[in-house]
Amino acid sequence: MITLPSSLRIGVIRGGVSPEYESSLKSGANVLKDLSETHKLLDIFISQDGIWHMQGMEKSPERILKNVDVIFNALHGTWDEDGEVKETLDRYGVPCTGSGKFSSVFAQNKWMVKDKMKALGIKTPVYAVVRRSNDIGLKAQEIFNSIPHPLRVLPANAGSGEKVYKVSSFRELLTALENILIKYDIALVEEFIAGEDASCLVTENFRGENVYAFPPNRVLSKEEKKTIEDIAKKVHKELNLSHYSSSNFVVSPRRGVYFLEVNSLPRLHKGSEILNPLASVGVSVKEFFNHILNLTLKRV
Repeated sequence: MITLPSSLRIGVIRGGVSPEYESSLKSGANVLKDLSETHKLLDIFISQDGIWHMQGMEKSPERILKNVDVIFNALHGTWDEDGEVKETLDRYGVPCTGSGKFSSVFAQNKWMVKDKMKALGIKTPVYAVVRRSNDIGLKAQEIFNSIPHPLRVLPANAGSGEKVYKVSSFRELLTALENILIKYDIALVEEFIAGEDASCLVTENFRGENVYAFPPNRVLSKEEKKTIEDIAKKVHKELNLSHYSSSNFVVSPRRGVYFLEVNSLPRLHKGSEILNPLASVGVSVKEFFNHILNLTLKRV
C-alpha cells in the first residue's frame, strides 16, 4: 500500500439532500474514523437543504474547498451521486473520489445502463419504462400483459435508497407507478426474478489488474462467482466509471446470474455488505480507503 503523506488535507463530504442522507452520514463517519488515525481530516457536511458546513460551521463551498487537497465523496443518491457535487468540486479544481459527472449521471439511469448491458450480451430482467407524460393506465396495461409476473417497480433514475415495489396485480402495478411518478419523471418496471441478491465491489489498478473485483458478498458456486466478478468489471469499464463501483445482481437457482444495477458511489458505512468481502482477500477497510485516495491523486 502506498502511504498517504500525513500533511495531506483530506475533506470528507457527507449528508446531502437525497433520501440516502442517513446512509451518507454513516459512510462518511466510517471514512472519518479510519483515516483520522493517520490524518487530520475535515468533516464537510451538507445539510438536507443543501447548505455546506465545515467542522460544524456553515461556510460556502469556495471557502471550504480552499482548505483541502483532496475530497473523499461519501454522498449517496440523486443530486449527490449523479454528479452535481462533483461539478462543484471540479469548478474549484479539487480532486475527488469517484466517477466524473457524465459517467455518474449515466450510471444513475438504470434503463440506459440496462440497454447498454443487454447490447453487450449481459443478462438483465425483462424491463420497460413508464414516463410521467405517458398515459399511465394504458402503459401499465401494456406492461402487465407483456412481462411475466411478479414485477419490480422503482424509480428509473434514483439511488438505491428509494422504495422498490413488488407487485402481482394490475391494481398494485398502477398504484406503484402513480406513487413513483408523483416524485420522478420515469419509472422502471421489470420482471421479478426469485433468487439470492448479490453485489460485487471493484476498484482500479489493484494487485496487477486494471480493474480488480473483490469477491461477491454472498457464498456462491465458483462459476457464479466468476460470472459476477467478470460482469462487475465489465460494467465499470464500459460505463467509464472511476476509482471504484459496485454492481448488484440476482442469482436464480434455475436461470443463473442477472445484472440489476450499478452504484457509482456505494455505501461505505461500518458493516456494509459491500465492504465485508475485503477481509476475505486480506484487505482492511483503511487500506481500501487509502487506495481510493491514491487513485484520485493519480499516485497508483
